[in-house]
Amino acid sequence: MRRRWPATVVRTAVQRVLAERGGLVVTLVFYVLVASVLSSLWRLSAAANGGSVAGYGAAALTWYVATTEACTVSLNIRLIADIGRDIGSGALAVELLRPVSVLGVRVAAELGRVLPRLALCLATGAVLASLVGGAPPRPAALVWVLPSALVAVTANVVAQHAFAGAAFWLRDAGSAWFLYSKFTFVLGGMLIPLQVLPGWLHGVASALPFSAMAYAPGRFASGHIEPWLLVQQLGWLAALTVGASAVFAAGERRLQVVGG
Repeated sequence: MRRRWPATVVRTAVQRVLAERGGLVVTLVFYVLVASVLSSLWRLSAAANGGSVAGYGAAALTWYVATTEACTVSLNIRLIADIGRDIGSGALAVELLRPVSVLGVRVAAELGRVLPRLALCLATGAVLASLVGGAPPRPAALVWVLPSALVAVTANVVAQHAFAGAAFWLRDAGSAWFLYSKFTFVLGGMLIPLQVLPGWLHGVASALPFSAMAYAPGRFASGHIEPWLLVQQLGWLAALTVGASAVFAAGERRLQVVGG
């Protein structure tokens, strides 16, 4: 059990999400609405700019949005606030009594909740993009979308735990959640391809970990085969994991010193 606990935690969380079909329906409806509106706006923008925006055609923009939104909508957008509340209330201190990593269990459980929603949104997004935007600009590039999307949501979940760790000292993660959401929306490429940003901001966004959480899989889906993006994602995932582990380790020591 100890050797297999990550897989067990993920599987249990997946089963719970699948059992709560109402929640999946709500997620899917929300995803379709958001992806439809954003892709329509981008297609209109492309039409008004000679057929493309920053090198993305109408079809590419549709597939881009369908993918980035799937990687974002499948997540719990208030995860940072939820973790902060558990830290502030002392619930996480109780979890320290378990003979396994608190961070590991929480990340595994959250990924188990994310995966069914991600699969559903990606599948629906592919159908939606085909219907309203046409065939994918470069079908061969779609092979890279799934691994990139999996790394993207994992990096996002790990990063949110790292940001939420501020609650170990502040007893509240509300401000961390606010900043993180804004960084992800803009610098992560969720709303717009990074190429649309001004040159200097594009360079900054490309150098930050947020680009690994939405932009990379969207870039692949838009027809760009750039394997280095996946390598970059994996590098950021490793760095974020180290960072989150360090934050939680320091936070746990603080809880032990102050008595939870």
